[in-house]
Amino acid sequence: MARFREPALVEVYRRHADAAFGLAVRILRDRGLAEEVVQEVFVRLWNDPERFDPARGSLRSFLLAGVRGRAIDVLRSEHSRAARETRHEHRAGAPDYDLEREVWELTVAEQVRRAVGTLHDDERRAIELAYFGGHSYRQVAALLETPEGTVKSRIRAGLRRLRDQLVETGITGPWTES
Repeated sequence: MARFREPALVEVYRRHADAAFGLAVRILRDRGLAEEVVQEVFVRLWNDPERFDPARGSLRSFLLAGVRGRAIDVLRSEHSRAARETRHEHRAGAPDYDLEREVWELTVAEQVRRAVGTLHDDERRAIELAYFGGHSYRQVAALLETPEGTVKSRIRAGLRRLRDQLVETGITGPWTES
């Protein structure tokens, strides 16, 4: 290889590429990056064969040390790149932020708050306990010390009134179909 003999490089690659690739994949956990690292190490050997000193160890050890070092460099670089991208995303905000949707949701929330505020106290308390508090009809009845049938009627009437008020303000949805 010192005389840039291609058959010599082919033989070195045949003997050592599998071990080099296996090491690179274990370190990087990415076949594409591992292939690039192995290629770099073999190209470096081809371009500068004098770097290998047989007195310091075998050619296989030299190649695997090169793969290990380069793979760790790539791993650190990829980690740094991912950290930079994450920091940038946090600073720049979410790219798919939809201001129009956010304004619409705030408008709807405000209209719902206003509509809930116009309900009779009995209806409002029953709806708040059932829908916002997560209680069953039976639990709402116990909490309000009111018969279960009365609680169901108040919730039904209150929801009907809410729907009508929201439709009047122009807010519609699947709940307005019935």
